[in-house]
Amino acid sequence: MHLILTGATGLVGSAVLSHMLSLPAGQIDRISILTRRPVPMAEGHQHINVIMHSDFSDYPQQLLEQLKGADGCVWAIGTPISMVDSEEYVRITVDYPVAAAKAFSTLSDSFKFVYVSSDSATDKPGTFAPRFAPIKARAESSILSLPSTYPSLRPFVLRPGFVDASPQPTLASFIPSRPEPLLKKLIPVLGPVYRTLYPGGTAPTPELGKILCELVMGNGERIKGDDIEGDGRIVGNRAMRRMAGL
Repeated sequence: MHLILTGATGLVGSAVLSHMLSLPAGQIDRISILTRRPVPMAEGHQHINVIMHSDFSDYPQQLLEQLKGADGCVWAIGTPISMVDSEEYVRITVDYPVAAAKAFSTLSDSFKFVYVSSDSATDKPGTFAPRFAPIKARAESSILSLPSTYPSLRPFVLRPGFVDASPQPTLASFIPSRPEPLLKKLIPVLGPVYRTLYPGGTAPTPELGKILCELVMGNGERIKGDDIEGDGRIVGNRAMRRMAGL
């Protein structure tokens, strides 16, 4: 199996890569990581190909040749809305994954594209909904509608809640330091409170990485379950926790 990963230097992408590397030899033959910066966790692993790629809206044929035959992609690229202007946030959140999904649809006859969204995503935001909620929802609907034009695609959306890295403190050593929004800086304080008051809203990184890998390594068929949305294609945080046995 050949898989593609983006966002490998972020928290969710690092959790996915960590799980991929924990699997028995032979389950994943090849991992292609598209990135703008080095990926420390990938160093020393011969079956990982780190591809430096600067423009995630463009996938030239030379790049697609390197990815040909890939079975699926976990798309974990994201940025806090407070760190960029609105136009750039839409480009990163919507335009980049849609462009990638279209391009990757040529790589195999049944290509799984797993988009990491947010449990707050909604196309009907209320008064207290975060600003990014409708933009995430727009990305979801855009990706999930692609099979009508690109029939080889098997898209999924996973909506994590509060991403909790406390079970995997070593992940921090693989994530490059960069400017952080105030809310993220408060996580060491808010995290324990959130985990205590609303444990069902957390997405522990070991389980999050596991379920994202299972989605991209599966058969691409719609998922059954009362807590699965989007006609079997959207996995919310509660469903993710159930699937992980939490």
